[in-house]
Amino acid sequence: MTALRRPSSPRRLGLAVAALALALDQANKYWLLHVFDVEARQPIRLLPFLDVVLSWNHGVSYSLLASEGPLARLGLLALQFSIIGVICFWLWRTASRLTGAALGLIIGGALGNALDRLLRGAVADFYFLHTELPVGPLANYVFNLADAAITVGVLTLIVEGFAQPSAAGEEAK
Repeated sequence: MTALRRPSSPRRLGLAVAALALALDQANKYWLLHVFDVEARQPIRLLPFLDVVLSWNHGVSYSLLASEGPLARLGLLALQFSIIGVICFWLWRTASRLTGAALGLIIGGALGNALDRLLRGAVADFYFLHTELPVGPLANYVFNLADAAITVGVLTLIVEGFAQPSAAGEEAK
């Protein structure tokens, strides 16, 4: 029996993680929309602070830059693909496997949401996180697996950035 081969470079790892994040996001969306029919069954309480619902987001996070019309949607898609291109360039140049994996999560999640916008006209969000605590806009947040992948990727980059000594700090020693 052969062991699974690890991608040999940060670039390959990032691309593999991006493909996995995209596939999981799209499979989850397909299942919730077309097999489970979440629209007919919502809301579904998973935990006291987490429900499954169907929410169509025509913008980005918290429906910022809402793009109802075709021209606005095209503009938002152009912006999304430009950002994905910059992150792919970053992935291409990174030497860190952790950075590669984090960027792969961001790329896969961004592609999942862009594909929704392209095919469905809006991004399908399902997981409704809510609380009565006074935490501002975080009191009510609807997201999908693509958003979760992006968030985990960004948090990983932040933690990695704090964990590594800065080049300027090393030069000063």
